[in-house]
Amino acid sequence: MSSSSPKALGFWMCSALVVGNMIGSGVFMLPASLAPYGWNGVLGWIITIAGGLCLAFVFARLSAALPREGGPYAYTQEAFGRTAGFVVAWAYWISLWVGNAAIATGAVSYLSVLVPAIAKTPGLHALVTLALIWGLIGVNCLGARLAGEVQVVTTVLKLLPLAAVLGLSAWLLGRDGAAAITAPLDTAQLGGPGLVAASALTLWALLGLESATVPADKVKDPARTIPRATLFGAAFTGVVYLLVCSAVVLLSPPDALKASNAPMAEFIGRFWGSGAAMAVAAFAAISAFGALNGWVLLQGEMPYAMARGGVFPAVLAKSSSRGTPVRAHLVSGLFLTVLVGINYAKSMADLFTFIALLATTASLFTYLACALGALKLQKDGLVPGSRLLTVVAILAGFYAVFTLFGAGREAVMWGLVLLAAGLPVHLLMRRTARA
Repeated sequence: MSSSSPKALGFWMCSALVVGNMIGSGVFMLPASLAPYGWNGVLGWIITIAGGLCLAFVFARLSAALPREGGPYAYTQEAFGRTAGFVVAWAYWISLWVGNAAIATGAVSYLSVLVPAIAKTPGLHALVTLALIWGLIGVNCLGARLAGEVQVVTTVLKLLPLAAVLGLSAWLLGRDGAAAITAPLDTAQLGGPGLVAASALTLWALLGLESATVPADKVKDPARTIPRATLFGAAFTGVVYLLVCSAVVLLSPPDALKASNAPMAEFIGRFWGSGAAMAVAAFAAISAFGALNGWVLLQGEMPYAMARGGVFPAVLAKSSSRGTPVRAHLVSGLFLTVLVGINYAKSMADLFTFIALLATTASLFTYLACALGALKLQKDGLVPGSRLLTVVAILAGFYAVFTLFGAGREAVMWGLVLLAAGLPVHLLMRRTARA
C-alpha cells in the first residue's frame, strides 16, 4: 500500500478493534470450558487480567516507540534479528487463523440455538462456519475502513447481552444471597493444576490485546493512538470478563454448563424463558461475528507485513487498488478452511476448547518474545528506559511461561509442530535472499 493512502483507523476504531477482538466468542463459550474448575476459574481470571495488563503495557510502550505495521513481528525483529522475527511472525499468524476457527465455531454454536438443524445435521456446522469466515474475508478485502465501521457497530451490540447477564446475576444475588451460588467455596481445592489450567483457558479471552499494533500503517497518529487504545481496551475487557463469566459459572449447575453449546443463553433462559435465551443467542452470534471481523483483518495484515519485510514470499506483499492485502487474506483463509474441515466431526463445545488452547499456545510464544524484546530494546536505547517497564516486562514474561504449562501437553505439542512447519518457509526465503 502506498504511503499516501489515507489513515483509516482513529482511537475509537482502534479501541473497538481491541475490545471487539477480545470480546468475541470467548465470553460466551468459556463458561462451559471453565465449569469443571469452579472458584479456580475466578482466580484464573484475576491472574489472567493481571498478566494481560502487563502484556498490554509492554505493547503500549513498544508501539509508542516503534509504531510499525506487523506489531509483534516488527518489535521482535528489531530486538533479535530476522530469524527471531520470522518465528514470532509465524507463531502469531498461526494464532490468528487458528483462533479464527474457534471464534467462528463460537458464533455458529450460538446460531444453533436459533437454527437447531445446525447442531443436529452432521457436518452442517462446518459449512456454516466456513460461509461465515469467507463472507468476512470478502468484507475485509473491500477495505480497512469498512471493516473498522463493522467493528464499531458490532462492539456496541455485543455489550447488550453482557449487561443483561450482569443485571440478572445482581438480581439473583440480591434475592437469594450466597444461596444463589451453586459452586460452594472449598479452599482446599484452590490452586494446583486446576488453577493453572483455568488460567490458560481464560487467556484465550484476552488474546487480541495487541490488535491495534498490527495495522499501524492504517492508524492515525499511531504513536499516540495505539498505546491508548491498547491499555483502555485490555482494562475494560478484563473487568467485563471477570464479572460476566464468573457470574455464569458460579450461579449455574456445573453439569448444565459442561456440554452446553450456548452456556450464556441457557443461563438467561433458566430464569427469563426461551425468548430471552434466543435473544442472547442472537447477540452472542453478533458478538462473535464482530470479533471474527477484526481477527480476519489481522490474519490478512500479518502475512502482508511479513512479506513486505522480506520474511514471507513477495507475492503476499501485493495490495489491491483499495490498499487491502487480498492475496494474504486468501492464503490465511485457505489454511483456516483446512483446519475447520479436518475437525468437523468434533462437537462444537469440544472443538472450541481444543482450538482455543491451540491458539493460546501459539500466542504465548509471541507474547514471551515481545516481553524479552522490550527488555532488549530498552537496553539498546530504542525504547525509552524505565524501571517500571523493566519490572512489567519481566512479569509479562513469567506470566507467558506460567500459562504455557497450563495449556497442556497436547496443545503445546501441536503448537511446536506448527512452529516447525514454518522452518522450510524461512530457509526458502533466506536462500532466495542470497540468490
